[in-house]
Amino acid sequence: MRLLVVGAGSTGGYFGGRLAEAGRDVTFLVRPRRAAQIEADGLRIVSPHGDVTLKPKLVTAGQLTEPFDAVLLTVKAFALEPALDDVAPAIGPETMIMPVLNGMRHMDVLATRFGEKAVIGGVCKVAATIDDQGRIVQLAKFQELVYGELDGAPSPRTQALDAFMRGAGFEARLSPTVAREMWEKWVLLATLGGITCLMRGTVGQIAAARGGTEFVHHFLDEVVSVVETVGKAPSPEFLANTRAQMTAAGSNQTSSMYRDLQGGGAIEADQIIGDLLARGRSAGLATPLLATAYAHLSVYQNRVAAG
Repeated sequence: MRLLVVGAGSTGGYFGGRLAEAGRDVTFLVRPRRAAQIEADGLRIVSPHGDVTLKPKLVTAGQLTEPFDAVLLTVKAFALEPALDDVAPAIGPETMIMPVLNGMRHMDVLATRFGEKAVIGGVCKVAATIDDQGRIVQLAKFQELVYGELDGAPSPRTQALDAFMRGAGFEARLSPTVAREMWEKWVLLATLGGITCLMRGTVGQIAAARGGTEFVHHFLDEVVSVVETVGKAPSPEFLANTRAQMTAAGSNQTSSMYRDLQGGGAIEADQIIGDLLARGRSAGLATPLLATAYAHLSVYQNRVAAG
């Protein structure tokens, strides 16, 4: 199997790098600046699971000449549509597109552009960032890729993908419930992003504040009410674990959106919070905390856009 990884940032660079380290046939589609950085210094991973420096195969826009068997799409959600023209030459009649973007809007965009058959479900779980040296730094030990057909049925192509992914230094899992797990991840990201960005603090700091735990429970309840109405309801086990995780005393956990905001960068407010808010409103749901979080983040986004 030949895999094209779109992006060599904290997610694509990490999982694609581990696959390349394991000897899998991986090519990265990157921007010229990132290509120059990797060509000069290598693709560098700093991780509790072991550091590595690789010299992977790289292409930039316009250099793709033939389809790949699978495409792992790891760009930020707000960068999806500009990337579609770049990746299009890699998409053939039998190519699997496995997106691990945040939210669910990208599934409609990809199906419209390349057809529903091309797109499978995907979920990634990793906490990583790019440091000022261009290294991929893993912030916690968890690391998992989940994938499968959206209808849950087994297929030869996802079984081949599963064989390709397994044994590469991270947890890899072919799931018959990947669609539900995608919605569950949205619940987690919207809640964690909303509470940490609104409160400007870690999970532990919010839990320690007067009224903080109650605020988190109300925010999670709003998010879940939308997902249960317009998507696939989370499992009871997931909700119990998420509720405990979001209110854990002393936890240093934050969201990637909060880290991006703190760094003055672009954020996925529209895809993680705004789209969920819009779907809730279309279903006639009252979601005042989601609305407050989105307005708060929009102020930041407008300020960044204005320079």
